[in-house]
Amino acid sequence: MDNTTRYERLRERYLNGDLDRRSFLGLIGAAGLAYGVQTPFNKGALAAVSQVRFDGWGGVVSEAFREYAFGPYTKATGIEVVDGTFGGGDEYLSRVKASQPGEYNIAHLSGVFDYARYHNLGLSSELNEDNIPNLQYVIPKLSDVFRKVSGGSLSCVPYDYGTTGLAYNRKHISDEEMKEKGASILIDEKLKGKIGGWSDWRTRVWMGALQTNQDPNDIKDIDAVWDAVRTHRDLALKYWTSGAELMSLLAEEEIYVTEGWSGRIYALQEQGHDIGYMDPPNGFGWQECLFVLKGSPMEACEELLNFMLDPATSIAVAEGQNYPPALDPQKVDLGKKIPTLPAFDPTGTLSGLTFADPGYWNGNEQDWSKTFGRVQKGY
Repeated sequence: MDNTTRYERLRERYLNGDLDRRSFLGLIGAAGLAYGVQTPFNKGALAAVSQVRFDGWGGVVSEAFREYAFGPYTKATGIEVVDGTFGGGDEYLSRVKASQPGEYNIAHLSGVFDYARYHNLGLSSELNEDNIPNLQYVIPKLSDVFRKVSGGSLSCVPYDYGTTGLAYNRKHISDEEMKEKGASILIDEKLKGKIGGWSDWRTRVWMGALQTNQDPNDIKDIDAVWDAVRTHRDLALKYWTSGAELMSLLAEEEIYVTEGWSGRIYALQEQGHDIGYMDPPNGFGWQECLFVLKGSPMEACEELLNFMLDPATSIAVAEGQNYPPALDPQKVDLGKKIPTLPAFDPTGTLSGLTFADPGYWNGNEQDWSKTFGRVQKGY
């Protein structure tokens, strides 16, 4: 039996539910089939690479990557994945700016505006897409927005998408109240001390725009937005700084309502917590990518990206982290769980999500991030 047949049979058993994720990935890793059956890499170049560094968001997301991607990749290639974490995009970019070329390799970045920031700072690379054949399975719209930034080439592969919506404790807030108030519930005085929020200037401005009935991608009255941000600050128990902290605050009932990341809220629901989730009109849709920094060992990074985009690996990670993968559901059978995840679009068009306009948000970053810094300190 050749490798193609062995791989396809294992993949079919996995998608049919006859193999669990751990067993499937262990088998393809042991068989040397970790990135499908195509091996377009220069093995001499790869042999000179002992490790690749990957930085991501921590918590259940990093756990999913470790179990379903990094471990099997290392078994198949012998290349170690050094796994780091960060709490926010600005924090990680500061680290990269202060580093030596090649010190950081792949980052799990959020949003096209992050991609544009890195590219404009001269930190992007150019992927050899021939080395990433599994890119063919990705929703075209997700790749096209990156190509527009970098002149047609890619410095990343799209990996997942989701929303930043409203999470609430159903013991204290009803579904009906949420539908009535939407994002304005985050500035409801009766919930003072039981409100949370992410300490991220983009999210605060976006929510402030919704609370003042404005288009987040075309704000006409920024002063009204900052007034809403200050009101939220004064009513909130605290700003959270990581997905793990978001989940803890909700699970321990320290807060009753906050904006939150769709996959993290789904994880709380899976754990049995009675936490509701809704995306208000013009809620924050986002996609994440696996970005390769300039100076990285390109072929080793491309091999890891191709492995991670393999449908079975990508599905396993998606099921582990509770965010829909970037794979096109019109091309790939995504199984039973993924279609139940928040934000999932069965059409593959993502037409129901509102994404941040990268030019608009990057153009206002300097002013708005500084203003939020002052607001966060009480001004």
